[in-house]
Amino acid sequence: MKNPQRYADVLGPSSDDLGTLAPSGVRVPGGASKEMAIVGDAYEGASRKSRELAMWNPPSRSADQDILPQKRLADARVRDTINNDAYVRSGQTIHKDHIVGGKYILNAKPVSQIVFGKDDEVWEEEFQTEVETKFGLWANSRAHWVDGGRRNTFTQLIRQAVGTYFATGEVLAAVEWIRDDAEIRPFNTAIRMLDLDRLSNPALGGSNPFIVGGVEVNKRHVPVAYHVRKAPPGAYWLASQYEWERIPAKKPWGRPQVIHLYEQTRPNQTRGMAPLVAALKEMRMTKDFRDIVLQNAVVNATYAASIESDLDTSVIFQRLGGGNVGNGDLSQQIDESVTSYMAAYLGAVDSYIGASDQFQLGGVRIPHLPPGSKLHMQPAAKGGPLGTDLEKSLLRHIAACLNVSYEQLSRDYSETNYSSAQAAMGETWKHMLACKGLLADAFASIVYRLWLEEAINSGMIESLPRRLGNDSAWLYKPLVMEAITECEWIGAALGQIDQLKETQAASLRMKFNMTTLESEVARLGGDWRQVLKQRARERNRAEELGLRDAADTQDNSVNAASGSVSAAAGENNDNAA
Repeated sequence: MKNPQRYADVLGPSSDDLGTLAPSGVRVPGGASKEMAIVGDAYEGASRKSRELAMWNPPSRSADQDILPQKRLADARVRDTINNDAYVRSGQTIHKDHIVGGKYILNAKPVSQIVFGKDDEVWEEEFQTEVETKFGLWANSRAHWVDGGRRNTFTQLIRQAVGTYFATGEVLAAVEWIRDDAEIRPFNTAIRMLDLDRLSNPALGGSNPFIVGGVEVNKRHVPVAYHVRKAPPGAYWLASQYEWERIPAKKPWGRPQVIHLYEQTRPNQTRGMAPLVAALKEMRMTKDFRDIVLQNAVVNATYAASIESDLDTSVIFQRLGGGNVGNGDLSQQIDESVTSYMAAYLGAVDSYIGASDQFQLGGVRIPHLPPGSKLHMQPAAKGGPLGTDLEKSLLRHIAACLNVSYEQLSRDYSETNYSSAQAAMGETWKHMLACKGLLADAFASIVYRLWLEEAINSGMIESLPRRLGNDSAWLYKPLVMEAITECEWIGAALGQIDQLKETQAASLRMKFNMTTLESEVARLGGDWRQVLKQRARERNRAEELGLRDAADTQDNSVNAASGSVSAAAGENNDNAA
């Protein structure tokens, strides 16, 4: 090496330097084989002598050892909670509504620099228009071509993926090539959603270290295949319940065959776990708390009044006719005696006070009770602790785990002003954007890649230059597939609390080049190309009818700079004259 000092920062010290030992006074055992006994604890959280922490000794295991033994039970408990807890079900719906919305729209962004070796904006525009139109027709067709089960549209599949991720922490789907209905089917590509409980190790697979949680990996821990049970685990009456299907992760040329998405929080983590598990105990206790309080309120509201007496039970029984009870069927005689006495007593009371004015006060009748008895009116039942700070505290804990604001989860905006609502919406929106990119966009992009690969190979994309030829080998060159399938996705609208203020803010961002029309329209859940096309149609139609377009009319109420009212140009001219 001619100049070793030039590469010293990259290569590190030489072997001779590694032989130099540190002074004996500062040498510390490496700790690889045996922990060093230290008098006193440097970190209170790791103390073994603290009274509060002495019994807290969680095991130190790998990510899969923590997740896999408890995965099925945790998922079942989360599903049960979603099915029976309205607040948790609402949290799942909030995620689907805020991430996906009513329609998931493709915004293609091909990189012509990689595809052709130079920028070609004209081709990019033509390609975007064509693939967005054709993909949208196929993906959102009511024939449900995208779904292997022919039940869901593309948007519904994305919503299902978000809901599944919310409940299990991962999403699993298989890619199918369907040849049925070949005469009417536009594309063979289809997606089959799979239940995560079916992803498991084969029963006769033995202790294969390369099959973890149903995922077959290589020595670098890269997934190479997925083992899926052919029937749900609980279907014991089906013979296929004990059979597994091995699905390769990819085709030899790289086409995905399985979509498995989750957030890896630790190295070599093979399966995902729902964040909801961290708050399951609190969710269960909160639901039980509400049930008990409501049951208590219902019981209190069942009785409007009660008669209380100071007499002994035996005396009351005798007054009710119990003294006439003889031998024989005791329970039957008691029933007959009590019924006979009460009928006679109430009949006598009715004949005595039924038409008497002296037992009325202002039109309200006053009952006459036997000596030693009094009438106690039960007050109207109240909600008890429901709606108090205790329940709010429990709901805030759940909202924090779901990564949504308390106001959105509880639908309680009684203590919220504009600023706090904006802050809460902003925090929720940040999480939704992260989840959108991690899950919804990733899932949608894989489906788009699968569809576009088939469309190009079948000659369905007419905007591709002829110089590429009929051979699609160019598509599988390094980074070409990534460049031609580059895209963004338009999901749910952000929503507006004060439409005037937020529209003014958007206008200012546009004015000072801090954003684009594409971004602003996407925040409202729309496609800027479609918006401009529709606005052009409306302008042309307005001109044909002799109408003034709204954009040509000055509106003082939406001054982008300040929102202040100023005189129109015509009025200023008149005043000047």
